[in-house]
Amino acid sequence: MAVRQALGRGLQLGRELLLRFTGKPGRAYGLGRPGPAAGCVRGERPGWAAGPGAEPRRAVFLAFGLGLGLIEEKQAESRRAVSACQEIQAIFTQKSKPGPDPLDTRRWQGFRLEEYLIGQSIGKGCSAAVYEATMPALPQNLEVTKSTGSLPGRGPGTSAPGEEQEQALGAPAFPLAIKMMWNISAGSSSEAILNTMSQELVPASRVALAGEYGAATYRKSKRGPKQLAPHPNIIRVLRAFTSSVPLLPGALVDYPDVLPPRLHPEGLGHGRTLFLVMKNYPCTLRQYLRANTPSPRLATMMMLQLLEGVDHLVQQGIAHRDLKSDNILVELDPDGCPWLVIADFGCCLADESIGLQLPFSSWYVDRGGNGCLMAPEVSTARPGPRAVIDYSKADAWAVGAITYETFGLVNPFYSQGKAHLESRSYQEAQLPALPESVPPDVRQLVRALLQREASKRPSARVAANVLHLSLWGEQILALKNLKLDKMVGWLLQQSAATLLANRLTEKCCVETKMKMLFLANLECETLCQAALLLCSWRAAL
Repeated sequence: MAVRQALGRGLQLGRELLLRFTGKPGRAYGLGRPGPAAGCVRGERPGWAAGPGAEPRRAVFLAFGLGLGLIEEKQAESRRAVSACQEIQAIFTQKSKPGPDPLDTRRWQGFRLEEYLIGQSIGKGCSAAVYEATMPALPQNLEVTKSTGSLPGRGPGTSAPGEEQEQALGAPAFPLAIKMMWNISAGSSSEAILNTMSQELVPASRVALAGEYGAATYRKSKRGPKQLAPHPNIIRVLRAFTSSVPLLPGALVDYPDVLPPRLHPEGLGHGRTLFLVMKNYPCTLRQYLRANTPSPRLATMMMLQLLEGVDHLVQQGIAHRDLKSDNILVELDPDGCPWLVIADFGCCLADESIGLQLPFSSWYVDRGGNGCLMAPEVSTARPGPRAVIDYSKADAWAVGAITYETFGLVNPFYSQGKAHLESRSYQEAQLPALPESVPPDVRQLVRALLQREASKRPSARVAANVLHLSLWGEQILALKNLKLDKMVGWLLQQSAATLLANRLTEKCCVETKMKMLFLANLECETLCQAALLLCSWRAAL
């Protein structure tokens, strides 16, 4: 029946095309209809042109008509699929919108350091120290991170008085974290500090700078970085302000050299710096993996979350350029599954004028941090008058490398001795094999993400779709002939099930959140690319 319909539609299109381009009706070429409707002249065989060569012409145009009909049917199927994907995406984009910032009810508060009660040190890096913090009588809509006593997120002896009792009741004593930047060369004026440390402000919320003098001018400045739209897998800066550097717990021991001279005689820091207020997460990914061994399925979902975050950055024209397990924060859902959040944007590329294409005119151009996990196209770049580094797939490469850690192996780009690989010179054949317990689709994807040539790698979006299909789309991948209409039917089933699961539970589990993100970012083209990639990998096994 489908072939007959396609043939009928194709013959109709053929007649229309011939009439348009030759001015002659279809029956002159053997494309008439049987019976009187064909307009046959008296004595002519009904339905077809008479005379020598009629049969070959009829065969040719039958094939032509059938081809046109099948093309038209495929195009109609494609249009239906694109339309369905767009409708699903619109629904889940609304559903996936982040809730209000925890400090939204205090819109004009939280812009002075004196408003916070600061606890113990959470950690420090090469450019900042982070402390736990709270504000008196915080609003109830501040989402509480699950207490994770087994995680090494905090060292011994860092609990403030009464904290253990409050955490036992489910409310942490310090639900916020304050990041104090070290100011060595930015000067002491607020404007100079904001401009010099502008990359740290990329994930800031709309009101994060509302209390800072000149913030509106800063946001409108062409020199300012992009403002990143919120995403569940990316840190949100709730407040950002400058203030005098205080003497915080452990400062004289942990970072005396960056303190101002008034606090430490040999200190090199300025007296004023930038403070960033964020949600306090229990631990980093590195700390989580030291204490936990995720199952292969759980590790796959962790990889998927990173790809979703990276895809969001790429869509916004931003490259993180410093992805590593120390810069990824973790909290646990009610079932104990980790939720990952990309943090620390101090090395990011977020220039409105160049996007992800960085002109590399000299060695003085900043290529980002963490040279060990720098993608090959970045680490091997050579400066020149027309040299440009494309960062569109660099962060996805880093996710592929970090995946070794989530599956319990040493990252090959960190390891020592003969097992150590360098992004500048490694070959794909040198990549260590992932354990047999890792799903074959994931093993193939990791190798694809770690291809030396960026053009051979899947994008973060396609890679994320590969994992979504691998995790939840086995029924559609098992079909011998994967058709768009079947894919749309599966998407509709997933949409209904996800909406129902989201409505039946008070707090979404990690799987439901990931399905909602998948459906909110649904694109027919990238979904088909992911499906074809998976089918080709499985066919090669």
